Amino acid sequence: PEEVEDASEPTKRDRSHLESTLKLNEDKPADDVSGVLQRLRKIYHSSIKPLEQSYRYNELRQHEITDGEITSKPMVLFLGPWSVGKSSMINYLLGLDDTPYQLYTGAEPTTSEFTVIMHGPKLKTIEGIVMAADSARSFSPLEKFGQNFLEKLIGIEVPHKLLERVTFVDTPGIIENRKQQERGYPFNDVCQWFIDRADLIFVVFDPTKLDVGLELEMLFRQLKGRESQIRIILNKADSLATQELMRVYGALFWSLAPLINVTEPPRVYVSSFWPHEYHPDTHKDLFLKEEISLLEDLNQVIENRMENKIAFIRQHAIRVRIHALLVDRYLQTYKDKMTFFSDGELVFRDIVEDPDKFFIFKSILAKTNVSKFDLPNREAYKDFFGINPITSFKLLSQQCSYMGGCFLEKIEKAITRELPDLLGSIGLGKKPNVLSCDVTGCGETPKNRYRKP
Repeated sequence: PEEVEDASEPTKRDRSHLESTLKLNEDKPADDVSGVLQRLRKIYHSSIKPLEQSYRYNELRQHEITDGEITSKPMVLFLGPWSVGKSSMINYLLGLDDTPYQLYTGAEPTTSEFTVIMHGPKLKTIEGIVMAADSARSFSPLEKFGQNFLEKLIGIEVPHKLLERVTFVDTPGIIENRKQQERGYPFNDVCQWFIDRADLIFVVFDPTKLDVGLELEMLFRQLKGRESQIRIILNKADSLATQELMRVYGALFWSLAPLINVTEPPRVYVSSFWPHEYHPDTHKDLFLKEEISLLEDLNQVIENRMENKIAFIRQHAIRVRIHALLVDRYLQTYKDKMTFFSDGELVFRDIVEDPDKFFIFKSILAKTNVSKFDLPNREAYKDFFGINPITSFKLLSQQCSYMGGCFLEKIEKAITRELPDLLGSIGLGKKPNVLSCDVTGCGETPKNRYRKP
């Protein structure tokens, strides 16, 4: 009888490849990045934030960078339809199965919350309302999605070595025949918030249900521009015979092709991400290789944490600078057109309705190193000036002080010198070849740093 009982219990796979690829056994101290983070915060507060506040950039983009965001760990986001194995995958990566810590999993939609799994000295659950109230964490901006959402946000602290270096976010499954209103909060907006901040995005599929419906289409529309962070996972691959699996792989590409409009499709991993042994008569070696590749990908994101953070702040600074130049140009045009007898409101309405007549956007492109792809939408400025009257701004030339220098010069110095220098200083400590902007994509057009050469 004992043997029978043993047979019914699925055997677990060896986890040693997880430990070694993610370097969980190494006792070497984590890179001390606190000095670099301090310098990054200083550059942000002294050179970028003054211009950001002076020209109310947050009203245009709704993206304020908090200190919590500057110091936060890389974030890995799990997205996809319900019951494809997102929670099981997190349990597996962290070895939480059969422990009190494990995330609930099952055939029905089980995760109805956005669950943030982070490091803590002991296991504890944190309410969303508490997470949003703590400004030291990077989740305080989530308050804007309202009380209903905060009740659907939950944090779990787990004492695990991997979480010292990365944070996981599990999301409610996409349910194709359910209206967004039924969720009681702006699901797509919340997803967008996490997508904008994620360093790696795993979109997980189950080979037995590949229906691409409206909610999934919407999700891929939101992932536009983030292709280098996306990894597609065809999970539970050992549940199909080889020939069937090949068909599903083709079908997945076929249904996603119109949604991912890039010359280079995201990497797809085919495996079964859970602790049990693969089904006999399936391609175990292939699945294991795929799993190790995915773990290497994850490790790469952790290792490049500081480079990504600096590149992200620099990208932000470029946008803030362009916004300031545009507001300045609108204001200058307004001042030039105003006479003693003009009606200010009419004059400005004319400028906002047709900025091209006054070469507002063209004149900004004529400035050095502004890419036309970084220019914001003209319509956005109609709304922006609807809330912020043009007369409430000062010209850039007046934003200077004897001691502090000029705002514009400071942000330009941060973009061209200080942030690239900071990037170089990390490279020196790591490898003999210094990380240049070619490698890290800190230029205007970010390169895909995760693609294997």
